[in-house]
Amino acid sequence: MSATLFDDIFKVTSVDSSRYDRVSRITGQSSTSADIHLTLDVNTELFPVTKGTTLTVAVAQTISLDGEPSISSAGWREPKAGEKSLADDYDYVMYGTVYKFEESSADKM
Repeated sequence: MSATLFDDIFKVTSVDSSRYDRVSRITGQSSTSADIHLTLDVNTELFPVTKGTTLTVAVAQTISLDGEPSISSAGWREPKAGEKSLADDYDYVMYGTVYKFEESSADKM
């Protein structure tokens, strides 16, 4: 069972670093659908992003490769030696709860 709920490739259309220190709010446009836009806060001190950059973005229920929810309820922890996860496939990973999303119609969010 796959843990990935959504994945797409986005071209960054703007980077706003005026709001926070070390974090920029980026916006992007999907390369596969004109209806999909992205707004995301990124720690640009750790992962520099510029306008025109192409990013692959995935949303998953868990970072476990088998799709099983994390056993630990304590939050993120450093992986054990040899332990693999979905995070190994990406350069920048945010792990936690999505607190806000906007729905624009019954089949879009």
